[in-house]
Amino acid sequence: MFTRLVPNDPAVAEGSHFMKDEVQYNHIHRIIEDAASLSFKTKEGKMIFAQMPGRNGFLWISSEVTPTERNTIFQELAHTLKELPGIVADPQTAKEFLEVYSKTNAARSEIIMTTEAYLCPKILPPKNLIGEIHKTTDQHSDIVTEYLVGFHKDAFGTLVEPVTQATRAKNMIESGDLYFWMVNDWPVSMAYIAHRSPRHARITAVYTPNEYRKNGYASMLVAGLCAIIQSENLVPMLFADTKNPDSNRIYQNIGFIKSGQIEEIKFL
Repeated sequence: MFTRLVPNDPAVAEGSHFMKDEVQYNHIHRIIEDAASLSFKTKEGKMIFAQMPGRNGFLWISSEVTPTERNTIFQELAHTLKELPGIVADPQTAKEFLEVYSKTNAARSEIIMTTEAYLCPKILPPKNLIGEIHKTTDQHSDIVTEYLVGFHKDAFGTLVEPVTQATRAKNMIESGDLYFWMVNDWPVSMAYIAHRSPRHARITAVYTPNEYRKNGYASMLVAGLCAIIQSENLVPMLFADTKNPDSNRIYQNIGFIKSGQIEEIKFL
Protein backbone atom coordinates (compact mmCIF):
# COMPACT_ATOMS: atom_id res chain seq x y z
CA MET A 1 0.00 0.00 0.00
CA PHE A 2 2.88 2.38 0.77
CA THR A 3 5.76 3.69 -1.34
CA ARG A 4 8.81 5.73 -0.32
CA LEU A 5 8.53 9.52 -0.07
CA VAL A 6 11.59 11.44 -1.28
CA PRO A 7 12.65 15.11 -1.49
CA ASN A 8 10.78 17.00 -4.23
CA ASP A 9 8.31 14.13 -4.40
CA PRO A 10 5.18 14.84 -6.50
CA ALA A 11 3.13 14.07 -3.37
CA VAL A 12 4.38 17.32 -1.73
CA ALA A 13 4.81 19.40 -4.88
CA GLU A 14 2.71 22.33 -6.01
CA GLY A 15 -0.66 21.07 -7.19
CA SER A 16 -0.63 18.02 -4.91
CA HIS A 17 -3.35 17.09 -2.41
CA PHE A 18 -0.85 17.99 0.32
CA MET A 19 -0.76 21.66 -0.70
CA LYS A 20 -4.01 22.39 1.14
CA ASP A 21 -2.35 21.55 4.48
CA GLU A 22 1.26 22.39 3.64
CA VAL A 23 1.69 25.12 6.26
CA GLN A 24 0.18 22.98 9.01
CA TYR A 25 2.45 20.06 8.08
CA ASN A 26 5.50 22.04 6.95
CA HIS A 27 7.89 19.94 9.06
CA ILE A 28 7.40 17.08 6.60
CA HIS A 29 9.50 18.96 4.02
CA ARG A 30 12.42 19.09 6.48
CA ILE A 31 12.12 15.46 7.50
CA ILE A 32 12.17 14.01 3.99
CA GLU A 33 15.39 15.91 3.20
CA ASP A 34 17.18 13.59 5.64
CA ALA A 35 18.30 10.29 4.16
CA ALA A 36 17.90 8.62 7.56
CA SER A 37 14.20 9.45 7.77
CA LEU A 38 11.39 6.92 7.52
CA SER A 39 9.08 8.56 5.01
CA PHE A 40 6.40 7.00 2.85
CA LYS A 41 3.07 7.71 1.15
CA THR A 42 0.12 5.97 -0.43
CA LYS A 43 0.45 5.48 -4.16
CA GLU A 44 -1.94 8.32 -4.99
CA GLY A 45 -0.29 10.65 -2.46
CA LYS A 46 -3.30 11.12 -0.20
CA MET A 47 -1.47 9.94 2.93
CA ILE A 48 2.03 10.86 4.07
CA PHE A 49 4.02 9.61 7.04
CA ALA A 50 7.42 11.12 7.86
CA GLN A 51 9.63 10.38 10.87
CA MET A 52 13.17 11.07 11.99
CA PRO A 53 14.84 8.15 13.82
CA GLY A 54 13.62 7.94 17.40
CA ARG A 55 11.29 10.92 17.01
CA ASN A 56 7.53 11.25 16.81
CA GLY A 57 6.18 10.70 13.32
CA PHE A 58 4.15 13.22 11.33
CA LEU A 59 0.96 11.83 9.82
CA TRP A 60 -1.03 13.67 7.15
CA ILE A 61 -4.06 12.32 5.34
CA SER A 62 -6.16 14.15 2.79
CA SER A 63 -9.69 15.20 3.73
CA GLU A 64 -10.75 13.62 0.43
CA VAL A 65 -10.07 10.11 1.77
CA THR A 66 -13.28 8.34 2.78
CA PRO A 67 -13.81 7.11 6.37
CA THR A 68 -13.48 3.50 5.24
CA GLU A 69 -10.25 4.22 3.37
CA ARG A 70 -8.90 6.17 6.36
CA ASN A 71 -9.53 3.24 8.68
CA THR A 72 -7.79 0.85 6.28
CA ILE A 73 -4.76 3.14 6.09
CA PHE A 74 -4.64 3.52 9.88
CA GLN A 75 -4.83 -0.24 10.33
CA GLU A 76 -1.91 -0.73 7.95
CA LEU A 77 0.11 1.96 9.70
CA ALA A 78 -0.60 0.47 13.13
CA HIS A 79 0.80 -2.88 12.02
CA THR A 80 3.78 -1.28 10.26
CA LEU A 81 4.78 1.13 13.06
CA LYS A 82 4.77 -1.12 16.12
CA GLU A 83 7.43 0.85 18.05
CA LEU A 84 6.31 4.37 17.23
CA PRO A 85 7.25 6.77 20.10
CA GLY A 86 4.49 9.21 19.23
CA ILE A 87 2.49 10.92 16.53
CA VAL A 88 2.10 14.50 15.29
CA ALA A 89 -1.07 15.27 13.34
CA ASP A 90 -4.10 17.53 13.16
CA PRO A 91 -6.46 16.83 16.08
CA GLN A 92 -9.01 14.79 14.10
CA THR A 93 -6.41 12.62 12.37
CA ALA A 94 -4.60 12.11 15.67
CA LYS A 95 -7.82 11.02 17.39
CA GLU A 96 -8.75 8.53 14.67
CA PHE A 97 -5.24 7.09 14.40
CA LEU A 98 -4.91 6.73 18.18
CA GLU A 99 -8.10 4.68 18.37
CA VAL A 100 -6.70 2.19 15.89
CA TYR A 101 -3.09 2.21 17.07
CA SER A 102 -4.00 1.81 20.75
CA LYS A 103 -6.10 -1.25 20.07
CA THR A 104 -3.53 -2.84 17.77
CA ASN A 105 -0.48 -2.21 19.96
CA ALA A 106 -2.01 -1.88 23.45
CA ALA A 107 -0.55 1.61 23.73
CA ARG A 108 -1.58 4.41 26.05
CA SER A 109 -0.98 8.03 25.09
CA GLU A 110 -0.90 11.62 26.26
CA ILE A 111 -0.97 14.97 24.49
CA ILE A 112 2.36 16.78 24.84
CA MET A 113 1.52 20.00 23.03
CA THR A 114 -0.97 21.59 20.67
CA THR A 115 0.41 24.21 18.33
CA GLU A 116 -1.17 26.62 15.89
CA ALA A 117 0.45 27.00 12.48
CA TYR A 118 0.68 30.59 11.26
CA LEU A 119 1.30 32.08 7.82
CA CYS A 120 2.29 35.71 7.14
CA PRO A 121 1.15 36.72 3.63
CA LYS A 122 1.61 40.42 4.45
CA ILE A 123 3.75 41.98 7.18
CA LEU A 124 2.23 44.58 9.49
CA PRO A 125 5.44 46.11 10.91
CA PRO A 126 5.28 47.51 14.45
CA LYS A 127 5.51 51.30 14.69
CA ASN A 128 7.97 53.38 16.69
CA LEU A 129 10.85 50.95 16.22
CA ILE A 130 13.57 51.08 18.87
CA GLY A 131 16.71 49.15 18.02
CA GLU A 132 17.76 47.21 14.94
CA ILE A 133 18.17 43.70 13.61
CA HIS A 134 21.61 42.05 13.60
CA LYS A 135 22.85 38.68 12.45
CA THR A 136 24.59 36.74 15.24
CA THR A 137 28.30 35.98 15.10
CA ASP A 138 30.71 33.67 16.92
CA GLN A 139 31.24 36.30 19.61
CA HIS A 140 27.60 35.83 20.63
CA SER A 141 27.87 32.09 21.31
CA ASP A 142 27.55 32.36 25.10
CA ILE A 143 24.51 34.63 24.88
CA VAL A 144 22.85 32.40 22.28
CA THR A 145 23.46 29.38 24.51
CA GLU A 146 21.91 31.21 27.45
CA TYR A 147 18.90 32.27 25.39
CA LEU A 148 18.39 28.71 24.09
CA VAL A 149 18.24 27.50 27.70
CA GLY A 150 15.56 30.11 28.35
CA PHE A 151 13.67 29.20 25.19
CA HIS A 152 13.71 25.52 26.16
CA LYS A 153 12.25 26.38 29.56
CA ASP A 154 9.51 28.56 28.07
CA ALA A 155 8.62 26.22 25.22
CA PHE A 156 8.85 22.84 26.94
CA GLY A 157 8.74 23.66 30.65
CA THR A 158 12.03 21.91 31.42
CA LEU A 159 15.41 23.09 32.63
CA VAL A 160 18.46 22.11 30.61
CA GLU A 161 22.15 22.69 31.29
CA PRO A 162 23.88 25.26 29.06
CA VAL A 163 26.40 22.65 27.92
CA THR A 164 23.57 20.76 26.21
CA GLN A 165 22.79 23.81 24.04
CA ALA A 166 26.32 24.91 23.14
CA THR A 167 26.64 22.84 19.96
CA ARG A 168 23.17 23.86 18.83
CA ALA A 169 24.07 27.51 19.40
CA LYS A 170 27.24 27.13 17.33
CA ASN A 171 25.36 25.46 14.46
CA MET A 172 22.61 28.07 14.44
CA ILE A 173 25.12 30.92 14.34
CA GLU A 174 27.10 29.28 11.56
CA SER A 175 23.94 28.81 9.48
CA GLY A 176 23.71 32.58 9.09
CA ASP A 177 19.98 32.47 9.89
CA LEU A 178 20.04 33.39 13.59
CA TYR A 179 19.29 37.01 14.45
CA PHE A 180 19.13 39.36 17.43
CA TRP A 181 17.14 42.50 17.98
CA MET A 182 19.71 44.91 19.42
CA VAL A 183 19.02 47.90 21.67
CA ASN A 184 21.99 49.99 22.80
CA ASP A 185 24.30 47.34 21.33
CA TRP A 186 22.78 44.57 23.46
CA PRO A 187 20.67 41.60 22.22
CA VAL A 188 17.19 41.87 23.74
CA SER A 189 15.44 39.25 21.61
CA MET A 190 16.38 36.27 19.41
CA ALA A 191 14.76 34.45 16.46
CA TYR A 192 15.86 31.90 13.88
CA ILE A 193 14.94 31.01 10.31
CA ALA A 194 15.02 27.28 10.89
CA HIS A 195 14.19 25.91 7.46
CA ARG A 196 13.27 26.85 3.91
CA SER A 197 10.88 24.64 1.97
CA PRO A 198 9.88 25.24 -1.67
CA ARG A 199 7.29 27.90 -0.82
CA HIS A 200 7.83 28.84 2.85
CA ALA A 201 10.46 29.66 5.45
CA ARG A 202 9.83 28.65 9.05
CA ILE A 203 10.74 30.90 11.98
CA THR A 204 11.42 29.39 15.40
CA ALA A 205 13.41 29.87 18.63
CA VAL A 206 11.74 33.23 19.24
CA TYR A 207 12.90 34.23 22.70
CA THR A 208 13.07 37.41 24.78
CA PRO A 209 14.51 37.36 28.33
CA ASN A 210 12.03 38.30 31.04
CA GLU A 211 13.63 41.67 31.74
CA TYR A 212 13.15 42.81 28.12
CA ARG A 213 9.58 41.62 27.55
CA LYS A 214 6.53 43.83 26.93
CA ASN A 215 8.56 46.23 24.79
CA GLY A 216 7.69 44.82 21.37
CA TYR A 217 11.21 43.57 20.68
CA ALA A 218 10.11 40.10 19.55
CA SER A 219 7.50 41.65 17.27
CA MET A 220 10.10 43.89 15.66
CA LEU A 221 12.56 41.04 15.23
CA VAL A 222 10.05 38.60 13.75
CA ALA A 223 8.78 41.30 11.39
CA GLY A 224 12.39 41.87 10.33
CA LEU A 225 12.86 38.18 9.61
CA CYS A 226 9.60 38.18 7.64
CA ALA A 227 11.01 40.96 5.44
CA ILE A 228 14.16 38.90 4.80
CA ILE A 229 12.10 35.83 3.93
CA GLN A 230 9.79 37.73 1.60
CA SER A 231 12.80 39.21 -0.19
CA GLU A 232 13.64 35.58 -1.08
CA ASN A 233 10.16 35.15 -2.62
CA LEU A 234 9.09 32.83 0.19
CA VAL A 235 6.21 33.17 2.65
CA PRO A 236 7.06 33.37 6.38
CA MET A 237 5.46 30.86 8.73
CA LEU A 238 5.84 29.62 12.30
CA PHE A 239 4.19 27.56 15.02
CA ALA A 240 2.96 28.82 18.40
CA ASP A 241 1.86 26.88 21.47
CA THR A 242 -1.90 27.35 21.88
CA LYS A 243 -1.36 27.64 25.64
CA ASN A 244 0.68 30.82 25.18
CA PRO A 245 -1.82 33.61 24.39
CA ASP A 246 0.86 36.32 24.42
CA SER A 247 2.90 34.84 21.58
CA ASN A 248 -0.24 34.03 19.56
CA ARG A 249 -1.43 37.62 19.92
CA ILE A 250 1.99 39.04 19.01
CA TYR A 251 2.15 37.05 15.78
CA GLN A 252 -1.37 37.96 14.74
CA ASN A 253 -0.68 41.64 15.39
CA ILE A 254 2.16 41.65 12.83
CA GLY A 255 0.21 39.89 10.09
CA PHE A 256 0.27 36.15 10.82
CA ILE A 257 -2.96 34.26 10.20
CA LYS A 258 -4.03 30.92 11.68
CA SER A 259 -3.44 27.98 9.35
CA GLY A 260 -4.43 24.90 11.34
CA GLN A 261 -3.56 23.11 14.57
CA ILE A 262 -1.19 20.23 15.18
CA GLU A 263 -1.18 17.90 18.18
CA GLU A 264 1.96 16.15 19.39
CA ILE A 265 1.17 12.93 21.23
CA LYS A 266 3.50 10.41 22.80
CA PHE A 267 2.80 6.76 23.49
CA LEU A 268 3.38 5.47 27.00
